[in-house]
Amino acid sequence: MSAKDADPSLGYLTRKDTEVKLPRPTRVKNKTPAPIQITAEQILREARERQEAEIRPPKQKITDAAELADYRLRKRKEFEDLIRRVRWNISVWIKYAQWEESQKDFNRARSVWERALEVDYRNHTLWLKYAEVEMKNKFINHARNVWDRAVALLPRVDQLWYKYIHMEEMLGNVAGARQVFERWMNWMPDQQGWLSYIKFELRYNEVERARQIFERFVQCHPKVTGWIRYAKFEMKNGEVARSRNVYERAVEKLADDEEAEQLFVAFAEFEERCKETERARCIYKFALDHIPKGRAEDLYRKFVAFEKQYGDREGIEDAIVGKRRFQYEEEVRKNPLNYDSWFDYIRLEESVGNKERIREVYERAIANVPPAEEKRYWQRYIYLWINYALYEELDAGDMERTREVYRECLKLIPHEKFSFAKIWLLAAQFEIRQLNLKAARQVLGNAIGKAPKDKIFKKYIEIELQLGNIDRCRKIYEKYLEWSPENCYAWSKYAELERSLSETERARAIFELAIAQPALDMPELLWKTYIDFEISEGEFERTRELYERLLDRTKHLKVWISYAKFEASAMEEDAGDSDLAEGSSQENLYEQKKQCIQHARRVFEKAINYFRTSAPELKEERAMLLEEWLTMERSFGELGDVGLVQAKLPKKLKKRRPIVAEDGPAGYEEYIDYLFPEENQTTNLKILEAAYKWKKQKLSSDDD
Repeated sequence: MSAKDADPSLGYLTRKDTEVKLPRPTRVKNKTPAPIQITAEQILREARERQEAEIRPPKQKITDAAELADYRLRKRKEFEDLIRRVRWNISVWIKYAQWEESQKDFNRARSVWERALEVDYRNHTLWLKYAEVEMKNKFINHARNVWDRAVALLPRVDQLWYKYIHMEEMLGNVAGARQVFERWMNWMPDQQGWLSYIKFELRYNEVERARQIFERFVQCHPKVTGWIRYAKFEMKNGEVARSRNVYERAVEKLADDEEAEQLFVAFAEFEERCKETERARCIYKFALDHIPKGRAEDLYRKFVAFEKQYGDREGIEDAIVGKRRFQYEEEVRKNPLNYDSWFDYIRLEESVGNKERIREVYERAIANVPPAEEKRYWQRYIYLWINYALYEELDAGDMERTREVYRECLKLIPHEKFSFAKIWLLAAQFEIRQLNLKAARQVLGNAIGKAPKDKIFKKYIEIELQLGNIDRCRKIYEKYLEWSPENCYAWSKYAELERSLSETERARAIFELAIAQPALDMPELLWKTYIDFEISEGEFERTRELYERLLDRTKHLKVWISYAKFEASAMEEDAGDSDLAEGSSQENLYEQKKQCIQHARRVFEKAINYFRTSAPELKEERAMLLEEWLTMERSFGELGDVGLVQAKLPKKLKKRRPIVAEDGPAGYEEYIDYLFPEENQTTNLKILEAAYKWKKQKLSSDDD
C-alpha cells in the first residue's frame, strides 16, 4: 500500500479496503408458484408465537432501613445522572420530583421542582404539576405561594388563574378568589375570563357586583357579543329599562361595526318580547337604512318574519320589497354591468313608487357605461336611458328633466363609431309632444348630420309630410339620396311623393336619375316601380321603351314574362280607351285585340329565340317560358293558338349523372333534362348519317 493511496480519515486504509462487498443476489431459475402458498398473516402469526418472553428485573423487597437508604441513594444517583445528561428534558425532572414525593420527602421534592423551574420557568405545565402536588398533600400555603409566583411570571396563561381561583373557591375563601380575579382583570384577559368572573359573582348572588363587572367588561371588550350578553343579563334579572339602556348605548357605539347586524336583531327581538312591536319595527328599519346591503341578509329575513307576524298588508309588502331589494343590490354589486339585474331592480322600485329612490337607482344604473365602444355591448345599456326618459315624462311628469336625460344620452353615445336611431327619434317625438317643432327639427337635423340612418330619414320625412311641408320633404329626400344613392326604396318613395303631387315630369326625371345610378341595392324593384308608374299614366309606348332598355341590361326570364303580360294587358287598356273615346265598333275592338296578342307573341318569340341561340344551357328557363306562353294562349280563348306553342314544347327526360366529391365519385343522382323538337330532328339526322356511313363502308369492304 502506497502512502499516496492511504487516507488519514480512514486510519491510513485505502478506499478499496473499506468497501463492503455485498453477496451476489441469488438468481431464481424456477419462477412457477409453489404448491403451498404462505400468506403475510401466517408469517406474522409465526413470528409472534416464536417471540421470547420479555426479560423483567426481579421484584426487590426492602426489609430494613439500610436497604431503603441504599435504594434511595441509588435511585437519586440515577436521576441526577440522567438530569446531567438531559437537563432540558422536563419529563425527567417531573419523574424525579414525583418519585421524591412518593418517598414522602417533600422538601427534596420541592427542591427538585425549584431546580426544574430554574431550567424552564416559562413551562406552565411545571407550575401546574408543582401546585397540584402541594394541593394534593394539603400544603395550602405552599400551593398559594406557587400559584402567586406562577401568575406573576405567566399572567397570560389563563389556566394558571383558573386553577388558582378554583383552589381558593374550594377552600371557601370567596374574598381571596375575588382578589385573584381582580388581579387577573388588571391584565385585561379575553372575554371568557370576564365571563368567568361574572359567573363567580352570580354563584354568590352578587348581582350588583356582576353588573359592575359587565360595565368594565364592555369597556375592555367593546364588541357586539359582549353588549348583547350584558343586555340579556339585565333582562334575566327583570330589569327591562336597564336592558333597553344597554342596547341603546351599544347602538350608539357600534352602529358602524361589522357585527352590527347581530346587535340590531337582538335589540329588535328584545323589543318584540316586551310587546313593543312599533319599537321593533323602527329598529329594523333603522338597521336596514344603516347597514350595508351585503351584511344584512339575516336582518332582512328576520324583518320579513316579524312583519308577517305583527304587520299589516302594507308592512308585509314593504318587508318583501326590502328583501328583494337586498337580493338585487347583491346582484348588481357582484356584476354592475349586468343590465338585466338593473332593469329588474328599477321595476321593483317603480312598483313601490318612491320617486327619489327610483331616480337614484336609474342614476346608478346609467353610470355603468359599457367598457368597450362596440354597439353589441351598448344595445341593452341604451334601454336604461330610454326607460329613464319615459319614466320622467310619463310617471314623474318632469319635462325639463326628460329633455336633460335625452341630451345627456345623446352626448354619451360615440356617434363617430355607432349610433342609435331610436334615441334620436324618441327625443324628436318628445319635442313634438311638447309642441316644440323647432327643437324636434334641430334634433333630427343633428341626427342626419352626426349619424344618418334610414329610420331617421323616413321618420323626418313622415313628420314633415304630416305637417304639409313639401319643400322640406324634397330637401330631406335630396340629403337622403346624397347619403345613400344606391337606395332604391328612397328613389321610389321620392318619385311616389312627386306623383302624389301630380308632378309627373318630376317623378319621371327622378326615376331616370335612379336607373342611371352605377350601383343599386334592389334594381328590379326600381324598374318595376318605374314601369308600373308609366302603365298607370297610360304611357304604353314609354313602357315598351322601358322594357326594351331593361332587356338591354338583363335577359332574365321574369323580365320576358312581365313584358309579354304587359303587351297582353295593354290590349284591354287600349280597347277600353278607344271604346270610350271613339265608340268604335266590335270589329275594331276585335282587330285591336288580335294586334295586342301579336305583340305578346312577338315578345315570346323573341325570348325563345334568345334562349335557343344565346343561352342554350338554360333549358329549364326556356321550358318555363313556353309553359307561361301556353297558359296565356289558353287565356285568350278563341283568339289563342295553343297549337303554335305545343309544337315547341320539349320532352322531359330523366337522366343520371355522377356526383363528384372531393375524394372522388360518390354515386349518381337523377335529374330532369329537356329535349326540344329541333334537337330531336338533329339527333335523327345524325343517326341516319351514321347508318349511311356504315353501309358505305360495308359495301367497299365487300368489293375488296
